[in-house]
Amino acid sequence: MLMSTRKPATVGEILTEEFMQPLGLTQAALAEAMGVQRKHVNELCNDRRNVTAATALILARVFGNSPDFWLNTQRRCDLWNVMNSPDERARVERAKPLPKAA
Repeated sequence: MLMSTRKPATVGEILTEEFMQPLGLTQAALAEAMGVQRKHVNELCNDRRNVTAATALILARVFGNSPDFWLNTQRRCDLWNVMNSPDERARVERAKPLPKAA
């Protein structure tokens, strides 16, 4: 698996810097557009909430992009975090590959 040593941009960073700021959106305005509570948006922006499939569909509808964009952003961060956490990495490395089928 090819992993970068540089931490990928988080959903919160991308949401805030690439979408909300250029459009002049506040968290309250985005929450209203998404049909969710402001707390939900605040937690996304501050990386205290992960993007779920439902949230990805909502964000894609609001911003006119794909749900895959949001899910892949979340996935990249999740994988990087596991691969760069000594405890999580040790847990992964304890797994034993199964022998190949004949």
